[in-house]
Amino acid sequence: MIIKKAIYKTSVVNVKDILDDGMPEFAFVGRSNVGKSSLINMLTNNKSLAKTSSTPGKTKMINYFDINDSFRFVDLPGYGYAKVGKAQFDVWSGLIGEYLSGSKSLLTIFVLLDMRHEPTNQDRQMIEFLVYNNLPFMVIATKGDKIAKSKINQYVRKMANFLHIREELIMATSSESKLGKEKILEYIENKLGLNDERN
Repeated sequence: MIIKKAIYKTSVVNVKDILDDGMPEFAFVGRSNVGKSSLINMLTNNKSLAKTSSTPGKTKMINYFDINDSFRFVDLPGYGYAKVGKAQFDVWSGLIGEYLSGSKSLLTIFVLLDMRHEPTNQDRQMIEFLVYNNLPFMVIATKGDKIAKSKINQYVRKMANFLHIREELIMATSSESKLGKEKILEYIENKLGLNDERN
């Protein structure tokens, strides 16, 4: 797959504004500093599409991006480092939860984890939530350029064991070296093809 067109669609902060127009969606979720915006920009070849921030937790809304006029990337609020009160964090959690469990057009949730570090309790809770609700997901292990190539498989295996999931559910990536880009795009293309067949 080649992404030829990627445009910002809209942002929402309230559950009632979550889009429900039938366009297939791929969501990105993870800790606030794990590199969601960088990954989206890498996949779309557009360094300024998703706004990256040096301040973790700055993305407090769901951001939608229309891709090739045929599907959508959905950047969900980051969790973990946000410097906000508990009430506001609960709102974000509710927004994420409502989107993930309520979207009828969601084909896959990409859960981003920094492969250099052990997954946090929130990371584990996210995976458990997805498994419990039988939601389709893939784990994107980011920061692959920070690990020696010969050790990446070892880190992926360790992450899989820690999360109690199959290694095939983890894709190693790097927004810097573009590691994993073709694999993710091929996965998206296959999911879209299967979705077309069902419809």
